[in-house]
Amino acid sequence: MVLVVLSLIAASFLIALPATWLAVVVGRKLGALDSAGVAGQVKLPPRRIPNTGGVAIFGAIMIPLLGAIAVVGLVPVDTFTGWLEPVRAHLPGLATKRPAALTLAACLALLHLVGLFDDRRALGPRLKLVIMLGVAAATVWFSDTRLLTFLDSRVGGPWLSILVTVLWIVVVTNALNFLDNMDGLAGGVALIAAACFLAGALVQGQWFVAACLALLVGSLAGFLVFNFPPAKIFMGDGGSLVIGFLLAFLTVRTTYIGEGPAGTNAWYGVLMPVVVLAVPLYDFTTVTILRLSQGKSPMVGDLQHVSHRFVGRGMSKQSAVLVIWGLTACTGIAGIFLGSLEAWKAALVGIQVVMALVVLAAFEHATGWRSLSAPPPREPDRTGEEHRHD
Repeated sequence: MVLVVLSLIAASFLIALPATWLAVVVGRKLGALDSAGVAGQVKLPPRRIPNTGGVAIFGAIMIPLLGAIAVVGLVPVDTFTGWLEPVRAHLPGLATKRPAALTLAACLALLHLVGLFDDRRALGPRLKLVIMLGVAAATVWFSDTRLLTFLDSRVGGPWLSILVTVLWIVVVTNALNFLDNMDGLAGGVALIAAACFLAGALVQGQWFVAACLALLVGSLAGFLVFNFPPAKIFMGDGGSLVIGFLLAFLTVRTTYIGEGPAGTNAWYGVLMPVVVLAVPLYDFTTVTILRLSQGKSPMVGDLQHVSHRFVGRGMSKQSAVLVIWGLTACTGIAGIFLGSLEAWKAALVGIQVVMALVVLAAFEHATGWRSLSAPPPREPDRTGEEHRHD
């Protein structure tokens, strides 16, 4: 099955690479370029770079996903021979995931269309938030994908679980959406996080989740060839909403609690998504607090993200991106085996993540935390309310 997963990575990469190149060419010809944003957004004049990369990312995920749905449901079992032989044993289980996969595909398509429209017309932040809440709720309801299901018998039904899951999906989607503010930043962070979640899914033998993550890894790798600074193309909301939502959905679908060395369940494995996504969640939390403390809407973009704060303290943009990639890898790799570790080893992982965030916060404080109330005019956000490049 590992070979099948690697094949899915290769397939999505080989779709994303030429598709991103084509998106650059077509985007320039059609004038589908970085735009001005919404009222109240702090940014410099946009760069004349296409923001159509989300089309390539979406296509590289959706084409293999729909193909796999069709194969699992329609192709006879005897067809799976040779290097596909291991798939046969998992076909009954994968077939039960078809409703969830179809729901996921439909919701990703809807968010992609919303993102594409926002890239051209700049939807308001409130409308986008309402749409994200609606799509998240539909996904949870129709795919029965929920967190904290063990509480169903204790709090009078599934409603608390549904609420928490919807909020988690919206927060993670926005956290990745917020990060799309410098060349290569959101794509690189999402790629690292997806690779870590993929490793965790392989360890736990969760092949549906692993297959979806493999498609995300391959599509982002192909896109980053053209998005690494200096970028030739941006993903736009048509891409950032898709990758954020897909990551959020798959973190909910994954079972993180493995059997510990003593035969006990390692309950702390459920914290793996928080560990892997610690850096995006840190950025989302701090920039939201900063905006609220300044009397601003937390959904209207400005120049106060972690990446902007690094640049405002003397880093180059590329250095800021690479540092954030490194921090994400540090927390992400630590979280891969969290659900199968002894308690004291899991505690060390937690300490490592906390220390990484403490070092990050200490760096910001030592180099002028107070200056954050007046964001440096360096790199603007792009696409929609949060992320348009300069």
